[in-house]
Amino acid sequence: MTAINRQIVLKSNPSGNFSPDNFELKESSIPVPDEGEFLVRNLYLSLDPAMRIWAAPVDGYAPPVQLGEVMRGFTVSQVVESRHPDFSAGDIVNGMDGWQDYAVSNGVNYNTQGTQDTWNLKAIQAAGLPISTGVSVLGTTGLTGYHGIVNVGQIRQGDTVLISGAAGAVGSIAGQVARLKGAGRVVGTAGSEEKCRMLTDEFGYDAAINYKQEDLLEAFARECPDGVDIYFDNVGGPTLDAALALMAMHGRVVLCGAISQYTSLEQGSDGPDNYLALLLKRGRMEGFIVLDHYPELRAGMEAELIEWLKAGRMRYRDQEIAGLESAMTAINMLYDGRNTGKLLVKIAEPS
Repeated sequence: MTAINRQIVLKSNPSGNFSPDNFELKESSIPVPDEGEFLVRNLYLSLDPAMRIWAAPVDGYAPPVQLGEVMRGFTVSQVVESRHPDFSAGDIVNGMDGWQDYAVSNGVNYNTQGTQDTWNLKAIQAAGLPISTGVSVLGTTGLTGYHGIVNVGQIRQGDTVLISGAAGAVGSIAGQVARLKGAGRVVGTAGSEEKCRMLTDEFGYDAAINYKQEDLLEAFARECPDGVDIYFDNVGGPTLDAALALMAMHGRVVLCGAISQYTSLEQGSDGPDNYLALLLKRGRMEGFIVLDHYPELRAGMEAELIEWLKAGRMRYRDQEIAGLESAMTAINMLYDGRNTGKLLVKIAEPS
């Protein structure tokens, strides 16, 4: 174990996309756990669209990262030393231990109730799946897709499901969950012909729409002729507006994200013009944060996703970038649409 802990801290708030100048790479000593704590070495770091929200001085579902603080991020880590009764040296865990090599945790990451939410990845290891899936299909991203379709969207047999940002980490899983849970038709949007082919050829979508080349209202009407029962929104803006215009009776809009708005948060966001469709169609629009449900629901969601993966009924794509310092530039791949599937940084190998 090296004697140095590299840490990437937030130096300034971004304007538009992130700039490397918004971050600073520092070195510190490796922290020592107190009673009830454990020391982890981070192995994988998840890069997520929500990081642009966390880095902005605006109110969000989590407090903003303060200037000078280690940038927040979900991780897969290995326990190095433990003074906590529930964690032992060598355990592989999923927590929120940030953009750094080492961190000390008490097992509580992101909930305000003080509930232990660091997750032991022993079920993933027992299934013979890569530990990196703990921040991918079997981590926040995959479980967001599952929870949004099943519990928030309340999918029903034969539903028509429309998903924006469908080639991303969450969207690619959400569409497959919808299919496995009985959807009659699954349609997704993506930003290139290559990504559209991936949706239909690899992830089992019935149709894919290139939002850069088609009129969304016309395309949605063509591909969802009976209306949209569930619209799973990762994008916001005009895409949300177009989907609202084509909702079926008692349709459900699941607000998962709004990546088209994240780099202009400080100027406000574009609201939908077609919200009256929810009234006329007796519809429902609901936002959610999957972290609110992790402690009580994660085990069940993880078990079903593992079953599908082992049976070959679900696929996923991870795009892996090497080196902690690469996070400072790779993060913008999310906002420029240059990523495919889950974007993560490999920091180290487990011992």
